[in-house]
Amino acid sequence: MRLAFMGSPAFSVPALHALHAAGHEIAAVYAQPPRPAGRGQHETPCPVHQAALDLGLPVRTPAKVRRDTAEHEAFAALDLDAAVVVAYGLILPKPMLDAPRRGCLNIHASLLPRWRGAAPIHAAVLAGDAETGITIMRMDEGLDTGPMLLREATPIEPRDTTPDVHDRLSAMGARLILRALEEDPPAIPQPEQGATYAPKLGKEDGRLDWTQPAEALDRRIRAMSPWPGAFTALNGEPLRVLSAEPASGRQAPPGTVLDDTLLVACGEGTALQLIRIQKPGRAAMDSAAFLRGTRVAPGTILG
Repeated sequence: MRLAFMGSPAFSVPALHALHAAGHEIAAVYAQPPRPAGRGQHETPCPVHQAALDLGLPVRTPAKVRRDTAEHEAFAALDLDAAVVVAYGLILPKPMLDAPRRGCLNIHASLLPRWRGAAPIHAAVLAGDAETGITIMRMDEGLDTGPMLLREATPIEPRDTTPDVHDRLSAMGARLILRALEEDPPAIPQPEQGATYAPKLGKEDGRLDWTQPAEALDRRIRAMSPWPGAFTALNGEPLRVLSAEPASGRQAPPGTVLDDTLLVACGEGTALQLIRIQKPGRAAMDSAAFLRGTRVAPGTILG
């Protein structure tokens, strides 16, 4: 089948490899433009761009496509059976959505219509969902509102982080898109009942609000790993919290360090045991190692 592949982050790479290995003709790979990265701030291709180069596939990196009629015409000229879209990062206009004979098929990392939007994996972990999954969807002009071709679920385990779920769904999406292309299943409209949205995340989404119960803070820490990262403040300095676990608490103002192991009071009389933390510019370490170099007296307030 003659395809275009459109994606940018590491999540998308297994699907590109699977389509290539299955023998599909990939006429073009579309990815976000290279951006400065690393200490030297050198222009660096995104993971899909690099994977396409490694496979010897042609790559296009337009900064915008929505109103670029020349880009629309170039896309239509590819004469595609389908386009596979996986976390591309740009909104496709109707001329591009309509150009491939079987449309643009999206690998979306949720069980639609729950968690439409930019950060569905983070949202599912943060909400404490028991499961999530992959939906293969034929794209329309709405935000993840197109009809569904395939869905498959996977549990979210109690200690799963966003990277844990990310890796499972990435592999699942690669497998399901091959099925969708081979089987051409009937499209089923999404129900509007139960639709929720997962907006793009910012740095402040990682801030820990100690007035919340420990279980909610634990989910936030696991959901915001590795970016934007969960954080608090210690003596006015930022402190990143990489892992923690809810523990038995006692009444104290939220954010109070309760003992000499970094047990912190949370809302509703709960507490959170900080396990792994990191100061800016320093290596991550467990709480015991951190406390050997930094005194944090019981009664200290984090926040």
